[in-house]
Amino acid sequence: MQLVVARIGRAHGIKGEVTVEVRTDEPELRLGPGAVLATEPASVGPLTIETGRVHSGRLLLRFEGVRDRNAAEALRNTLLIAEVDPQALPEEPDEYYDHQLMDLDVVLADGTEIGRITEISHLPSQDLFIVERPDGSEVMIPFVGKIVTEIDLERQRAVIDPPPGLIDDSEAEIASSRDEN
Repeated sequence: MQLVVARIGRAHGIKGEVTVEVRTDEPELRLGPGAVLATEPASVGPLTIETGRVHSGRLLLRFEGVRDRNAAEALRNTLLIAEVDPQALPEEPDEYYDHQLMDLDVVLADGTEIGRITEISHLPSQDLFIVERPDGSEVMIPFVGKIVTEIDLERQRAVIDPPPGLIDDSEAEIASSRDEN
């Protein structure tokens, strides 16, 4: 199974390094020296990682054969794709790969259907499930323990306990300091 593990950003310096937007919880495993990655667009790769380092909180990579800024800049916005065993599991018991969570049914504790996970958005503060509701609308569910109370891969579902207003605007309470006349 192929998974997107990073997106190449801008060139860094003059020796062929690039910044990368990491899209994996295991960068040390997927983006280490010697890793051979497929690319999107495919015509750019495969790329072999020569070196990697963290600079000012960003991961910088250099690929074999990329020796100058122009060559590095030509890789901008390329997706890096790793081959992953579909049966492999993350090391931590409460961690999941995106492919395990995609298409899970999202339900309340009482079994009420909310929708299906169609996308996972990785933000700096937390991950979000993008859930398509039966009526075709979408709702974003923060992937945090207080809201997503259970991931049941055998039953292919995610159980949530949303705060008021998260999935149904009519449940939200509106507070106003003005007296309505």
